[in-house]
Amino acid sequence: MKNLGQMLKQAQDVQNRMQEMQAGLEAMEVTGKAGGGMVSVTLNGKGEARGIAIDASLIKPEDKEILEDLIVAAINDARAKVDDFAKQKTAEIMGGLQLPPGVKLPF
Repeated sequence: MKNLGQMLKQAQDVQNRMQEMQAGLEAMEVTGKAGGGMVSVTLNGKGEARGIAIDASLIKPEDKEILEDLIVAAINDARAKVDDFAKQKTAEIMGGLQLPPGVKLPF
């Protein structure tokens, strides 16, 4: 039973740290770029858009489709950075925690 109590305390600690990480993700900002930096999109750590910047040279009616593609690419770039950061932080938090098979965090 001592081992179970220790494991539950460790799981509670991990849950608390995961909640702190979630709050930190909301506060952080990541910028994704496309077209050599001509289009950039800023997202928070939860993937919500915070801003977009488009080089004036791209704002031409005949380049509409290119601009749309670059915006999508910049969003995807920013999202990938957010996902990588979250995975890294989760791995750090989970550290050596040994959970039984099938148990997933956060609870």
